[in-house]
Amino acid sequence: MKKPAHADVADGTAWIEFCENLKKAGQIITQPRTPASAFDRAEGFRYLSRLLRVSLENNIEFSNPCFPQFFSLSHETVKIANDNPDNIYLNCNISGQYDYRITGYRGTVDYLSIGVKAGSYDTTNSMRSVGQILGSELQINSDGYFELILSCKKQAGNWLPITPDTTSIIVRETFLDRSKETPARLKIECLNPVGNNYLDPTAFAQQLQSASQFVYHTANMFVGWMDIFAEHINELYPNDQAMTVGAGGDPNIDYTNGYWRLAPDEALVIEFSDIPECKTWNFQVSNYWMESLDYRYYKIHTNKHLATYEADGSIRIVVAHQDPGAKYPNWLTTAGHSEGGMLFRWTEAKSHPPLHTRVVKLSQL
Repeated sequence: MKKPAHADVADGTAWIEFCENLKKAGQIITQPRTPASAFDRAEGFRYLSRLLRVSLENNIEFSNPCFPQFFSLSHETVKIANDNPDNIYLNCNISGQYDYRITGYRGTVDYLSIGVKAGSYDTTNSMRSVGQILGSELQINSDGYFELILSCKKQAGNWLPITPDTTSIIVRETFLDRSKETPARLKIECLNPVGNNYLDPTAFAQQLQSASQFVYHTANMFVGWMDIFAEHINELYPNDQAMTVGAGGDPNIDYTNGYWRLAPDEALVIEFSDIPECKTWNFQVSNYWMESLDYRYYKIHTNKHLATYEADGSIRIVVAHQDPGAKYPNWLTTAGHSEGGMLFRWTEAKSHPPLHTRVVKLSQL
């Protein structure tokens, strides 16, 4: 006789499987294809611990689509897939079987997008875009507040259509200058909930497995991406946009990922001109695990507003282990790393001019 699912919780089997899945995730960090230094491996295991932290929130604490709440899967100390240092990310689990209302204050942040996705990293290795509404498209009251309905059935006013297979919301708030912009304040409620938010032992067994699978699949997928980017070391080579959007990216953003690797006496120079009309652009430096470097304390990114332009309107960015001096104001530090990921974004750009890269000796800049 097959034992009931909740028995896996009662006898500890679900917890043992959860731990075994985490053990399997550790093998991603130590495989021969990843950097073998103690520093890179330590960051890799810290990365897994960070993924686990938000995965438990995603799959357990905030998992019930009838009792939704915004939380963040990526922030200053949890970083996924070249997370944007200019962003506040908000996530929420929902279901296309229900209707929702988001209410809140728009704020003054330069770019606001509310996107709905289908799928997740713990099951399909995909977060397919279902729909999106921008802050510029919202009808906002004179006091800065708005109401947005999410449903399969069309609604009057601010409405974001969802599909029966919708699973989540991703909110992106992109700053040009965090010190001068006010972020949005958002709340969400389910309009036709069923049941309660009590802990269900049967559901909990599956939630534990989903939490550990998220850690494994997320880490494994982006190591696979680094394998692709490694074909063009120190280049910003045009990416497959379907790949980036399919992993949860914003359809209004053109993503150009890369893999950088520098000797102690080398610098990577990125140059581009003919900058198109766009909401913004930004460039960042990340570690091998595609975590943005610690932007709380180090200058590891720049953007349309923060960068210093050349006399002809072009941009020169220098990535180097040491500060090359005042002649290169767009210097970005490697923060103790010798290799890693990097990402350039064009947001709502009318064109995407080429990004020229070259490696030079720091002394020859």
